[in-house]
Amino acid sequence: MAAKITKVKESLSDKAYRQLKAKILDNELHAGQQMIEAEVSELLNMSRTPTREAMLKIANEGLIELIPRHGMRIKPISVIDMQEIYEILTGLEATAATLCAQKGLTQAQLTLMRDAVDDMDKALLKDDLKEWAHADERFHRYLVEFSNNKRLQALVSNFIEQSHRARMLTLKIRPRPTNSNKDHLDLVLAIEAQDAEKARLIHHNHRDASGKTLIALLKDFGLNNL
Repeated sequence: MAAKITKVKESLSDKAYRQLKAKILDNELHAGQQMIEAEVSELLNMSRTPTREAMLKIANEGLIELIPRHGMRIKPISVIDMQEIYEILTGLEATAATLCAQKGLTQAQLTLMRDAVDDMDKALLKDDLKEWAHADERFHRYLVEFSNNKRLQALVSNFIEQSHRARMLTLKIRPRPTNSNKDHLDLVLAIEAQDAEKARLIHHNHRDASGKTLIALLKDFGLNNL
């Protein structure tokens, strides 16, 4: 007899956290915006307790700052912040690529990565940059997850979330990311061949170029604080 799968119900606190964080990362709440707790509670259609717990958790992650008796303020990310974040991501994700190639991935894992690249290609054909960005993020998540290094996963996840706002804000003004799709496919092939050095170099150069493009856009358009 098949085992019954019990679905864990999401707590109000977790729901508030997920919804509030999504609004911050997708720039629905902009940098520097300040809201009192009652306003956040109304926005989420939640009571004060789960709202407060969500705000505390997000503050601990560095996306907002809590102001006594004045609720929260969305923390801005400067060009210098983004430059530092991409320098770190370049090194960490290149290490993830190395680890994946060294240990070898299963066919199922390689298929998931290829599917993400296919979805990126399909999104560009439709000129749907938001869909492309979601598929791109999925690819990067797989890369880090399949490295099987929990500490590396935690670090990368934190920095990717911090960079998400800038990526989404510059999505429509960046060059068409055709080369990015090719880089991802080349990386999958290198990992499949278990060529660790090639995998590291491909992804290092990819992340480095992406970071430089993003920083240049932020400077050119005067987006000094996000």
